[in-house]
Amino acid sequence: MRDTRMNAVQELLDRIEAGSVANLVTYLNGLGEDDKRVAARHLPTHLGERRRSGFEAEQRVRELALLYRLAGAACLGGPGQVASWLDRRELRWVKPEADAAHVMSVLSDRPEEWRRDLAVRLVQRLRPATGSTWQRIQALGNWDLAAALVIETGAEPPENDAFVSGWVLRMAERQRLNPNRVLAGDRLLDHMLPRLFQAQGVADGLMWDRGWGDGPTVLGQLVAMAGTGRVPRQVLLDGCVSRFLAGADAAEAAPFVTMWRELEPEAAEVPVADFVRMVPSASSPVVQLALEELRRAEPALDGELFAEAVQALAYRPEKKYMAAAVKWIAAASPSRGALAVAALAPVFHVDTPSLRERAVRVAVKLAPHTAEPGREAIREAAAWLPADLRERVAAAFGAVEEFQPEPMSAATLTATPLPALAPPMTSVAELAAELAEPLWPEVPAQFERILAALVRLTHQDRDAVVAGLQPWWQTNWRHPFDAHTYAHGISGFDEDIRSLLARCALAVVSPADSRVLTATLNESSSRWPSSEPAPQRFVQRRFREVMSLFERGESIPVLLATPTSPTGHVDAATLLTRMEELGDTEPLETDFLQALLRLPRHIDPGLVVRAEKLPSQAGRRLAACLRDGGLPEPVVTWELLAFDRPASYQQSLQEAHAGLTPPEGVSGQLAELWTLHPKPGYPPFSRHMVWWPPAMPSHREAVAAHVLACLPWAADSTTGQVEVVAALAHTGGPAGIATAGAIVIGMGHRLPAQRALAADAIITLAAYGDLPAADLGRAVGRMVRGEQVKLHRVTGVLDEVTSAGAHAEVWTALKEAIPLLLPGPGEKAKAGLGELLKVAVRAAESTGARGDIPRLADLAARKGSSQLLHQARRLYEVIAA
Repeated sequence: MRDTRMNAVQELLDRIEAGSVANLVTYLNGLGEDDKRVAARHLPTHLGERRRSGFEAEQRVRELALLYRLAGAACLGGPGQVASWLDRRELRWVKPEADAAHVMSVLSDRPEEWRRDLAVRLVQRLRPATGSTWQRIQALGNWDLAAALVIETGAEPPENDAFVSGWVLRMAERQRLNPNRVLAGDRLLDHMLPRLFQAQGVADGLMWDRGWGDGPTVLGQLVAMAGTGRVPRQVLLDGCVSRFLAGADAAEAAPFVTMWRELEPEAAEVPVADFVRMVPSASSPVVQLALEELRRAEPALDGELFAEAVQALAYRPEKKYMAAAVKWIAAASPSRGALAVAALAPVFHVDTPSLRERAVRVAVKLAPHTAEPGREAIREAAAWLPADLRERVAAAFGAVEEFQPEPMSAATLTATPLPALAPPMTSVAELAAELAEPLWPEVPAQFERILAALVRLTHQDRDAVVAGLQPWWQTNWRHPFDAHTYAHGISGFDEDIRSLLARCALAVVSPADSRVLTATLNESSSRWPSSEPAPQRFVQRRFREVMSLFERGESIPVLLATPTSPTGHVDAATLLTRMEELGDTEPLETDFLQALLRLPRHIDPGLVVRAEKLPSQAGRRLAACLRDGGLPEPVVTWELLAFDRPASYQQSLQEAHAGLTPPEGVSGQLAELWTLHPKPGYPPFSRHMVWWPPAMPSHREAVAAHVLACLPWAADSTTGQVEVVAALAHTGGPAGIATAGAIVIGMGHRLPAQRALAADAIITLAAYGDLPAADLGRAVGRMVRGEQVKLHRVTGVLDEVTSAGAHAEVWTALKEAIPLLLPGPGEKAKAGLGELLKVAVRAAESTGARGDIPRLADLAARKGSSQLLHQARRLYEVIAA
């Protein structure tokens, strides 16, 4: 009997492997209960063992995911077991709607209560997906099956936002595929309707395809159904209000704002008290709607609600709502406006002169009608006003005491140190564990540590390394080995440093496979040469050099260039010790040059005597390098150029470029590293710039030149790579206009988190005393004028670093930038220039700066109340005092 049942399990596995869904369903429907129980005991073990059998086995599980799901759904006993099985990560690779239909077919003989329980459990297990709308639709997982069970059994699903958002996303997808589909007939509509206004994650689905396709959106269908009576109109209106009051962010609130507008409620339907309650904390789109609706329904607002509404608007951080509050008060009758005079008080603190002056005019006009509490609020706020406005308020409201701010002490500049290096690995077990971990994101120090251990341990006992890395080899490489899969099936496999590190280990464990893979890749690369810039080719070359050593069956005791500092530097004394360990053996050439590039700027002269005793030719080269104080610097140039770039590239009027020319007598790899000339067409690009600062940690300006060539590509991407600019700040060597240009590109990134990295670079360089502040100012002025970066983004970074204590450096930079940015005769000023001058005022005041900025006096003398003119006058007064 036991053999018969085990035969049934084997037949089940064979049918899964055969891949026929129809045959498997027929077999499962005919399987006895005892056989199902035996299969249920074996399925989880079988699946776990198969997943651990290597890459190909795991891929095959994905291909057979639907059949494994059917087998588990039919054979496992309790609804909890089935829900867990269907939720396994490796079994999610199915087409959800087709999968739901097939699974339902093998569950049809289960009791209804059992299926109702499974429905509830599946709904509970749903989790919100992330990413774009399309990515979230693709990641709905078991939603379709859960929904089918809820519909079939009439189960009451538990509250779960993922179930609601999944419904919206699936409806949106079906609407796109079939624009004539009618939502009114959906069997989950009545259940989902009230929950739409409570669940997170429904916004993008409600609006999907709006502005793209011709068919109606889910939101549009809901509004249409309110017109026909299929959906109660008041439910939608009340739902929108409840969502607004719940404090949804702008993206989540947007579809409900649209829904409210498309429902076109009458003024009498506007719940004015609720809309007033929204104003203080709601997202901006909701506040804008509230303002419009409250103005439309103003007759329903009594004096108290009116005062509350304008007060809430005036305390919003957005200036447009402050301006709206002032305008609303000004338009009211004097008796009504006087009730809200206190709402003008926060406007007195804004740094927009025109808005502040208008608030003062309105307050003075309403002074005769204002009760004492409002008068007191105005007098207190007026203490912050400039003298001329303060005097006007005092004439209308009574004496105003001038506010005397306490002098603020400047922040102390501090550089955040880099994390310390992990200690070297000393065992094969450590090496195997490190290689088994995901090597993403790329951290050069981690890769260097692994490579150094692989070299040293292989030299000590290659057989032990081969034995210790067997599990890693079995899991991460195809068996039988197929070089073409890696050479032609994985993009960038010959350039990605993770792949190169893995290939170094492969060359130890299986040198024959490694040689075949290298030959195959070399054949491919001869047709498609690398597009990586010179610094990255140099980094790759060093890993390939180690790989080639292992493929030849050779080894060396130690790598010379393994960093001894988090910056990438190699201590000169440590380098000598490593050279002495090599004896008369010549080191790997690229590793040796990498070690020279990593020498610190300042070297103990006494080490030269020790270096002169080294017996190898490389030892003599090292001694000469130490005598000369390190490698020579390339010649760096910087200019703004205009190129006719391809249409897909973000073009500007001009681009900042640095050029590199190697010193006379420099040749070979070093000459290649230190040669850079800007070219038309697509500019250079690399996703791996994080490797460059630790590759040349004493040659900052040379690295910055290469970074400046590549970084603009990433200026609007989510992976901005401004980390490389922050890393540059911790390295050594000259910092000049190329470094400044790279920092400015980072300052102009569209993402605040990336701009924060540029701010960190400025603060670090300033703390070390290395910031080329004047060059930074020149780069800001010329790159903003050339439209390569946006002024308001640069201004925000400069304001941040001023607050961090770099006020003196910022002033030095802005002394250079402002003359380049001030408008000439007949020229329109750059948008946001007033905000930049405001930062300059702060920096000049903190520094106690005095002097003259060309053309500033002329600008300050112009008439007007704009932010630009106001800040120009302030700056002129500060530096001319």
